[in-house]
Amino acid sequence: MRAEQSVLLVVDVQERLENVVADGTAAVSEVLWLVRVAQRMGVPVIATEHCPEKLGQSVAALRPLLPPASVVRKTHFSAVSEGGLFRAPEGQRVQWIVAGMEAHVCVMQTVLDLLELGREVFVVDEAVASRQARDKALALERMRRHGADIVSREMVAFEWLVHAGAPEFKSVLRSFIR
Repeated sequence: MRAEQSVLLVVDVQERLENVVADGTAAVSEVLWLVRVAQRMGVPVIATEHCPEKLGQSVAALRPLLPPASVVRKTHFSAVSEGGLFRAPEGQRVQWIVAGMEAHVCVMQTVLDLLELGREVFVVDEAVASRQARDKALALERMRRHGADIVSREMVAFEWLVHAGAPEFKSVLRSFIR
């Protein structure tokens, strides 16, 4: 994963989903961590909102971190289906770091479509959630089988940093790792 080639995709981290997915509060925390690291590293962030009139907007803590142009509303489960994903700022990048809800529905269908279109996809294990742990496990297994890399948040951060001499290294280490 390289910062200059990556985009962080936050799938449907919305108000009404946070309380119904397993460990929803923890997953939201992990997503916020990733968004803040991405911003520190200059990696663009795109967020989707699935039927926001029914599921609410992105969670309150996430909204101020997202420029309006980076929020893509959708009705299809896959964020790729309606085309707005690639029209978002930096939507043409090749590496997609993916987090969000629900792992076995919108996250998985988006990931499979991104892979089909030739994108490199990295799914952040602790930053995806489903209502049932079994659904998340099956989704991660299926995404891996289709070519997605399943990674941890620190794997993402350290690969974006590349080396200890990176200008952002000390700042990221102090603010996010320790």
